[in-house]
Amino acid sequence: MDLRGVIHLQGWLLIFLGAAMLTPIPFSIYYQSEDLFALGVSALVTFLTGLTVTRLTRIERDVRVREGFAIVTFGWLLAAAFGALPFVIAGAIPSYTDAFFETMSGFTTTGASILTDIEAMPRGLLFWRSFTHWLGGMGIILLSLAILPFLGVGGMQLFKAEVPGPVADKLAPRVTQTAKILWGVYIALSAAQTILLMVGGMDLFDALCHTFGTMATGSFSTRNASIAAFPSPFIQWVLIVFMFLAGVNFALHFRVIHQGPLVYRRDREFIVYTAFIALACLLIYAMTAVRSGEHSEKAVRDVVFQVVSIQTTTGFVSFDYELWPFAAQMVLFLLMFVGGSAGSTGGGMKVLRVYLLIKFVFAEFNRLIHPHAIIPVRVRQQTIPRDVVTNVLGFAVLYFLIFAFGSLLITMMGYDMPTALGAVVATMSNVGPGLGDVGAVDNYSGFPDSGKWLLSFFMLIGRLELYTVLILFAPAYWRR
Repeated sequence: MDLRGVIHLQGWLLIFLGAAMLTPIPFSIYYQSEDLFALGVSALVTFLTGLTVTRLTRIERDVRVREGFAIVTFGWLLAAAFGALPFVIAGAIPSYTDAFFETMSGFTTTGASILTDIEAMPRGLLFWRSFTHWLGGMGIILLSLAILPFLGVGGMQLFKAEVPGPVADKLAPRVTQTAKILWGVYIALSAAQTILLMVGGMDLFDALCHTFGTMATGSFSTRNASIAAFPSPFIQWVLIVFMFLAGVNFALHFRVIHQGPLVYRRDREFIVYTAFIALACLLIYAMTAVRSGEHSEKAVRDVVFQVVSIQTTTGFVSFDYELWPFAAQMVLFLLMFVGGSAGSTGGGMKVLRVYLLIKFVFAEFNRLIHPHAIIPVRVRQQTIPRDVVTNVLGFAVLYFLIFAFGSLLITMMGYDMPTALGAVVATMSNVGPGLGDVGAVDNYSGFPDSGKWLLSFFMLIGRLELYTVLILFAPAYWRR
């Protein structure tokens, strides 16, 4: 492995991160918040560290698969490690463990928080907290590919390691062009949502922060009550629409721009994604309406908002869903595993993987009935390569093994089963809120430091699709 090359690229990422830390400063100055010094010092330390690293190292050769895994994994770890500095230096989050947890939650677009009084935070830090969502949503690695092509390294290995989903969707001959296309769509949708939220009554600060969370499918809000603090139906429906769009493959959005909206109808994953949301909404509405007898627009909106929020792994809360019947909570719990579409900013296993697993099960049923027949897994008359199906099966098995083992570890820390199950799936799937003590109106502040580091690890492997991180623990990975 070209370790010098890996370290060199980490230096460039730190330079970019240091520059990004300057973004909240205008809001810090405008609101006269007491975080200007912390943001400035953190940006300087991060920038100088990155500059020093790039001066002392160099790239020996083109990036290969091995280097790609290491660059992406260590890039995310360094982003969280240095991104936590403003919180610690400002004294807003004195514990480095808590600050690292909050920042890792931001960059991985999880939205799990240890803050008990969000509104007491200085505005500059609140903006930085939400901005980490937006950077992590499409990926700081992908962003660096878009704006730092002069590094002269092959980017496809980084792209495959970073983009969430079974298959990296390449839209252009060069990966830098693909990155620019995806970021162009991302920025355009973000701008549109910000404008609409301001039309609905939010100020620029709140509109930007909630747009960062929505488009990145993360749940950091500027208010203690999350979206419940904005009861406006217009604002909540805008958030529903853009959460839904953020859970769709961004490559599909790009094709729609050039080929028209009929592209959505021809995409099987989009149809399945929409069907999951519609079915969950109908089930939960039937359960809650029967119990409460309420059939108002707000009742419908609460159901649709929470289903879309959980399915896309955004995690915003407009209503305490733990007040719903246990059956309705179970539907949300299952949606946490599914997540958004491949190629979206959502977490979870991804709709495409779940759909392929369902198709595989039905193919196995047919194979039992016709043992001598060759029955491939097909999607829209196209045969899915066996190595892709095998990868999906392996991913699913590994996902649930880690989920089970992680839940066991959390229960060993003294937590009940709903809390353990909810915390692990909410961090692995990058949802944020879970069940029990980490439900809709709770947070992760009560976890011991060991629990926070463990859950931070789950956020990382969930954001980077398990294999990207876990391959680093394989002895064969480090052999020549």
